[in-house]
Amino acid sequence: MDFKENKRNSWRHVNTNIYQEHVTISTIGSTTESAGEIDEKIVYMEHLEKRKQVYGICGECNEPGTGQYWCQPCNAKRFKNNFKNWTSGNKDIDEFIQQSQLNAVHRKKYLEWVPFENFNNITYITRGGFGKIYLAEWSKGYLYCWDVEDQKWERYSIKVVLKSLDNSSYISTDFLNEIKSHLQIYLYNVIQCYGITQDLNTKEYMMVLDYCENGNLRNYYLNYESNYSSKMKELMRIASGLLDIHNAGKVHKDFHSGNILYDDDFPYISDLGMCQQVNNENQSIKQEGTYGVLPYMAPEVLRGHQYTKASDIYSFGIMMNEHISEETPYNNIPHDHTLAIEICKGLRPNIFKYTPIFLADLIIKCWDAKEEDRPTAKELHEELEKFHRDDFDEDSDDIESIESQIYEYDVKIKLNRTSEKRSNNIQTHPQAIYTSRLLNFKNLPEPVNSGNLLIDAIQPTLSE
Repeated sequence: MDFKENKRNSWRHVNTNIYQEHVTISTIGSTTESAGEIDEKIVYMEHLEKRKQVYGICGECNEPGTGQYWCQPCNAKRFKNNFKNWTSGNKDIDEFIQQSQLNAVHRKKYLEWVPFENFNNITYITRGGFGKIYLAEWSKGYLYCWDVEDQKWERYSIKVVLKSLDNSSYISTDFLNEIKSHLQIYLYNVIQCYGITQDLNTKEYMMVLDYCENGNLRNYYLNYESNYSSKMKELMRIASGLLDIHNAGKVHKDFHSGNILYDDDFPYISDLGMCQQVNNENQSIKQEGTYGVLPYMAPEVLRGHQYTKASDIYSFGIMMNEHISEETPYNNIPHDHTLAIEICKGLRPNIFKYTPIFLADLIIKCWDAKEEDRPTAKELHEELEKFHRDDFDEDSDDIESIESQIYEYDVKIKLNRTSEKRSNNIQTHPQAIYTSRLLNFKNLPEPVNSGNLLIDAIQPTLSE
């Protein structure tokens, strides 16, 4: 009997509520600064018994898996044997893709070179801050896992987004750095990059990314109804993705509602083009200005300071308030130097009057003028997880008040959706700009907090 006939898959399905889908290499996110944020879901490469418990056993080598349905040593050999069968025509890209395949601990950690002719029905969607976006069908699809019994790769056909970067026909460091960020971050709540292709006409290189059919967060809350419970679940997942970015020692640097994409009701963080290591100095950007969407940028960043994990948290607070209030921040005024001054003086977006007080309090902590007073991504995720599960102290004297606030929010946000205001709350002012651009403001004041941010959130009563 052929020995191969005795082989079989012995994988375990991973409970992603308890563990990550793949192992983490110890050097990633192990600095003193980020160690306190790492959660218990992480399984390290060297923990063989835990890997066996979480991922199961490889049917080829009988060693513990490195991720769901994945064995890094065995799959690396298969990828290497296939190197001779493809090329991008660019030595740097070939080596970049090959290294990703040799090191991949999971299907979300490898890249492919995808010939452009493999895509069908390519349709232009829009232009982003740094390139063009297309929708396409990938009939062959991505590699999911190796079928030990049939000795072949399992693939799944999908719709994908093809994202170009301006002037990427001359392959740039920025282009490869964005793709590298996708490989270095745990991807459960972050958009996956499947590989690289090249437009046959323009010769521009393009990333092959997950397609999210429900658009961005702004489009989602305008077109799909959701209540307190569903919003908490969505915000918890977004916070989990931000925690993954921070645990990888990185800062997103362009965190706003346009970069949160929805597939059904599941949100994903996208656009890692500006995502860089913490304390990564870039003198040219520092001299010229800072890229971002003004309403979501922390006051210290507006003043020319480097993006930090704390500035990501500020941006999350603005996005969180937008999702709860279903109103775009500062939509009725110009996004200019005057707004930047007012933000530094303590101006913040309106908090929806019926936002539960405990949520309003968390939002305000996120956009505190002092970086050190904002929560970490881990603290943020833990708070939202508690709010999602309604895990409040049942013996608390405030439990009835908390339940009333949640009920009141669900009633009033539903009424607010039918108002005339809702249909006009995206961009009522012609100078309200919600795409990333280069900003360079001078002589901004020292950031301070406003003392009356909670005033609207504590006013509602059931009698209104």
